[in-house]
Amino acid sequence: MKTAVLGAGAWGTALAHMLADNGVETVLWSRNQSVVDDIRENRLNSRYLPGVNLSDRLKAETDIETALDGAQCHLLVIPSQHIRSALEEFRDLLPDNPIIVCASKGIELGTLKPLSKVVSEALEGKRPRYAMLSGPSFAAEVSRKLPTSVSLGCEDHELGRELQSALSTQFFRVYFTPDFRGVELGGAVKNVMAIAAGIADGLEFGHDARAAIITRGLAEMSRLGLAMGGQQRTFMGLSGIGDLVLTCTGDLSRNRQVGLKLGQGRSLDDIIGEMNAVAEGVKTTQSLYDLSQRLDVVLPITEQVYKILYKGKDPARAVEDLMNRELKDE
Repeated sequence: MKTAVLGAGAWGTALAHMLADNGVETVLWSRNQSVVDDIRENRLNSRYLPGVNLSDRLKAETDIETALDGAQCHLLVIPSQHIRSALEEFRDLLPDNPIIVCASKGIELGTLKPLSKVVSEALEGKRPRYAMLSGPSFAAEVSRKLPTSVSLGCEDHELGRELQSALSTQFFRVYFTPDFRGVELGGAVKNVMAIAAGIADGLEFGHDARAAIITRGLAEMSRLGLAMGGQQRTFMGLSGIGDLVLTCTGDLSRNRQVGLKLGQGRSLDDIIGEMNAVAEGVKTTQSLYDLSQRLDVVLPITEQVYKILYKGKDPARAVEDLMNRELKDE
């Protein structure tokens, strides 16, 4: 099926390149004319995915009407906080029941809604067929055809199986689950935990501390996910523990890099100012903290990351407070 990939950051570009290289008619859309020109003229996205020679079959457009024309599948790779406004802008160009595959990760600020709800509300009057793609996957490694496995969450079993086949390649393996809510929540929470793990490593607290953050981070992911309708088994899979381990340990993770620099004493404003791409976990931390207060779900690591990012709390003191919480059963 012809696919329009909306968002030409590193992940959007990697997915578009993979699909085009696998013979799928693919158009990559960006508002940035220089990015599109670079792809058209040099077969490169030097700004967001440097060093990767992109498929000759990949088309790139800044005109959204041209990009969406004839597309049967719409792959969202727009920063999560901009998805609502983008879809509202493009709504009239989409068919009545568009296939929307979301590869962005986060919880919307203010509304505190998962992206499936954001998509549904932004496309009011239409009947979107929704799926969520998430799992342990770095854009740089996918673009190099290194073996990668991810999860596709889709309530519609028939569509899910169709998308599973369409998105899979010899090196990119897609597992299907009907639990789209669990998939999207795992993808959101793991970014916050990656910041926490980076902070601990920046403070040189060692492997034990990182392992504890991953393990207790999984507990927070599961606790919130179950409260919002996800299934426990999903958090034990690729979009849960798999993605959590990768982003907490892999130095290609932007969220982990934010944490590392915070642990080393850098300010958040300085860190964000020098970044070329979005670290979704920074804003997701605020959304998750607010959501935990609304749902009365205890998320201790999330709370401390929130206080570091938004209240100026000293990272070492935050870890100390976590370690000195009331003792509990596991």
